[in-house]
Amino acid sequence: MTQEKQKLLIIEDDPGLQKQLKWSFDAYDVVVAGDRESALAHIRRHEPAVVTMDLGLPPDPDGSTEGMATLQQILALAPDTKVIVLTGNQDHDNAVRAIGYGAYDFHQKPFDHEMLALVVQRAFFLHALQLKNRQLLQTQADSPVAGIISRDPGMLKICRSIEKVAPSSASVMLLGESGTGKEVLARAVHLFSPRRDKRFIAINCAAIPENLLESELFGYEKGAFTGAVKQTIGKIEMASGGTFFLDEIGDLPMPLQAKLLRFLQERIIERVGGRTEIAVDVRIVCATHQNLKDLSQVGRFREDLYYRLSEIVVTIPPLRDRIGDAALLAHFFKNKFSQKEGRASLNFSPEALLQIEGYSWPGNVREMENCIKRAVIMVDGPQITVDDLGLGTVPLVEEPLNLRQVRDEAEQRALVKALARSDGNVAKASELLGISRPTLYDLMARHNVR
Repeated sequence: MTQEKQKLLIIEDDPGLQKQLKWSFDAYDVVVAGDRESALAHIRRHEPAVVTMDLGLPPDPDGSTEGMATLQQILALAPDTKVIVLTGNQDHDNAVRAIGYGAYDFHQKPFDHEMLALVVQRAFFLHALQLKNRQLLQTQADSPVAGIISRDPGMLKICRSIEKVAPSSASVMLLGESGTGKEVLARAVHLFSPRRDKRFIAINCAAIPENLLESELFGYEKGAFTGAVKQTIGKIEMASGGTFFLDEIGDLPMPLQAKLLRFLQERIIERVGGRTEIAVDVRIVCATHQNLKDLSQVGRFREDLYYRLSEIVVTIPPLRDRIGDAALLAHFFKNKFSQKEGRASLNFSPEALLQIEGYSWPGNVREMENCIKRAVIMVDGPQITVDDLGLGTVPLVEEPLNLRQVRDEAEQRALVKALARSDGNVAKASELLGISRPTLYDLMARHNVR
């Protein structure tokens, strides 16, 4: 249970007050320091969210010089730490100075247990709130596309490419395996474009029978066929002024490929059973998991249509090739579904995280989401284990080394994986890597990892 308690550092050189404070805060995982050196060592090792400290520390127990220096060093090492200064009745000026240096609050000695406990509790709450807010801002900064959770450099580059492409009028083709997020990126193209206030209409070419697909795309007039009792507008016309997304474009039948090509060339459509040409201003975004060039060589996809649709081609990497994203997404989905299911204290076992990182995820992000959702619902204890994931045996693949050229790449991979496995906690990531927190920040800066 101690591991689940919040870490509180008490900096006090009086043994009697140390015991009193430890007893008062038995609800927390308390560590005690009696001087500046041990206090800074605890800050580096444990990175506590909240610190209580006496300004009178040796070798200046009757003054505040050593305490003020310690306070400044703590905040330099861990700026988000909430430091509560404990002062005597005559030390009001020093308490105000401490606030000026960045202390969170001060409390006079002899302290009132209930009041100090309230101040400490509020400090922990504020620290957690700021951490959550920073993580949300960091996710937005890392991935400009809403709905894409990634720290993989390749995926982040794709997100920024989408930002650049979106304001143009070019047709966009998204290539990638099933479950990689093609529709999410298609919506991003729409949201970042001048058409964002108009409709985004999506259709899956593989999900609609061939005999219904033409009328679904282009609409039909009353009496065009049996059952056509009224005029119906097609999806392309419905998206006029906005964006039309054709998912699984590789499954579009050849006759409809010709009709779609004519629309792309002339920007006019004719409803089924109609003779009126209707001008439609719409941007086309399409997606497929198939190789359209190969399909065109065997006569299953028109080559001229392929070139019309692929003015901008974006290839989305599968989850297995996105460094660190498996663990990052696992934490994201665990938090999401834990909140929905009322299982807020759930965590992954170390073996489960290793399996998540080693699994190939053939169904990509969609498979990951379903897997974690099932695990959150079915898990009995507070920890999601390998058995709860239900992924079977996952072999570990040994990657060959390529001497000096891949050293930096290997270092970056380890850095990103450690941050992903620790859910963005810098202190835990530095422990996993066996380095100090300042060294980790240096590596993050060198490899441009935020």
